Amino acid sequence: MRAPVTSRLASALCLLLLAACAGSGAGPSTTPAGRPKTTGTTMLETGAAVLQPDAAPRSLDIYLVGFHPMKDRPDHQIEAHHFCHQVNEDLAQCALFDGSTAGANLTGIEYIVSERLFRRLPAAERRYWHPHNGEILSGQLVAPGLPEPAEKALMRTKINSYGKTWHTWDTMQDRGGEHLPLGPPELAWSFDRDGEVRPGLVEARDRRLGIDTAAKRASRQDLLPLARPQAGVDALKGRFGRPTRPIPGVVDSGEAQP
Repeated sequence: MRAPVTSRLASALCLLLLAACAGSGAGPSTTPAGRPKTTGTTMLETGAAVLQPDAAPRSLDIYLVGFHPMKDRPDHQIEAHHFCHQVNEDLAQCALFDGSTAGANLTGIEYIVSERLFRRLPAAERRYWHPHNGEILSGQLVAPGLPEPAEKALMRTKINSYGKTWHTWDTMQDRGGEHLPLGPPELAWSFDRDGEVRPGLVEARDRRLGIDTAAKRASRQDLLPLARPQAGVDALKGRFGRPTRPIPGVVDSGEAQP
């Protein structure tokens, strides 16, 4: 007999919290511009840590790592470390960093909504929200440190969901990233076909974090029956300058992008 959904998710959440405490130790991509902290600044930080509330950042207890192309510049692609809070069953909010250590740089934000909430959005708003089935079924989106059953349970809750992501700082130094958050924020999208992600990007993440994306993809094939057609799957089709092919189970719903 299957355990109730709330019980299964509660068990998965406990594992998520343990994994978040452990962390993966992925360092930041760049050192920000600026002078070293003075003794006075360090003392102020110490006092603030004792006297001021920090409940909001401590609630970011789910850790995910994935990749985003910018919607207007698909070849501009970023590895994103998500630290998220599940507000309720239909909404999560995430702060994005370029690593998981204390020195990681804040690089953007993402809101995640269920298919149920997405369907309530006006048509003009939906163009900001990217589909998640490609990230999940390809194995690209991972929860480092989680045991496989807990990660699978987490991914099951995100099938058919959508994300609204703004990147404010590209710190990836291997592609000329900046030492300060310059320019306007960029709307990010998802990889929805094999071959869209820049060669070597996923492999570099896997080596650094000890992840096997191919194995995760294979283990998630039992999620295929849950995947429904999503809006925005074909939004970037043909814009990567290299051959691509469909990801099984990742299908465009046919909704026109405003």
